[in-house]
Amino acid sequence: MNKQIIENPVEEQTLYDLAELFKVFGDSTRIRILYALYQSELCVQEIADQLSMTQSAISHQLRILKQMSLVRFRREGKTIYYSLADDHVATIMNQGLEHVCE
Repeated sequence: MNKQIIENPVEEQTLYDLAELFKVFGDSTRIRILYALYQSELCVQEIADQLSMTQSAISHQLRILKQMSLVRFRREGKTIYYSLADDHVATIMNQGLEHVCE
């Protein structure tokens, strides 16, 4: 465990922001989307197909994930492709999976 982070005083707002981040991870649909994007970059339709959900439902959840800087997107013609925002998100997913699989 990285005690350096925990031992240093943290501002109240930072702890609030951390709680908000964990709330986003508390939704199984968002976790399923993040897991799909952990595997590869996908467009909304591909995510919807993998999760057997509507494009509208996926778009709503992607909006939340974008607001929390957990996913990024790029446009290719009319298609928008989504991926994990950075290695931190992949690390959080890895750590969470490792923890629940113990």
